[in-house]
Amino acid sequence: MDLQWIAVRSKPRAEKVAFDQLMKKGIEAYLPLIKKKRKWSDRKKWVNFPLFSSYLFAKIELKNSIYVLQTSGVSTIVKFNSTIVTIPENVIQSIQLAIEGGYELQPVEYFTKGDDVEVIGGPLKGTKGIVIEKKKGHRLVIKIDALQQAVAVHIDSKFLQSVSIKRASIL
Repeated sequence: MDLQWIAVRSKPRAEKVAFDQLMKKGIEAYLPLIKKKRKWSDRKKWVNFPLFSSYLFAKIELKNSIYVLQTSGVSTIVKFNSTIVTIPENVIQSIQLAIEGGYELQPVEYFTKGDDVEVIGGPLKGTKGIVIEKKKGHRLVIKIDALQQAVAVHIDSKFLQSVSIKRASIL
């Protein structure tokens, strides 16, 4: 048997259901969870949340992917150009070791050159721009158009989110 890890997209807020159902079917699954402190009006409590919202991993023979899709809580299998994306074993192990080792993991949005972004924190909050360069340590250079002038700003990716900006076409 050639078992490989694949990325599985769950239905919204159904990661734990999908995980439990895959395990019940005898399919090895991994749902990386991180603890976050949540506050209610009467108490504070540590709660487990998925590291990657709406994603988990399953280890299967690729020819048997239909069994994953037929699982309650599962939405789709992650594909690239109609090919199922496989995740190397060492990547899964690294995530497991980091979580077990007590490292504070935080997912960050993945940006590429040309992505439309909006600043969600700091003094430029609400400003929209375009990623023009990636730097070390999750820092990006974004171009901000204002008053028909452009300015480049170095900003940490944690202060950005993807957006759809409708650009005016020049006729």
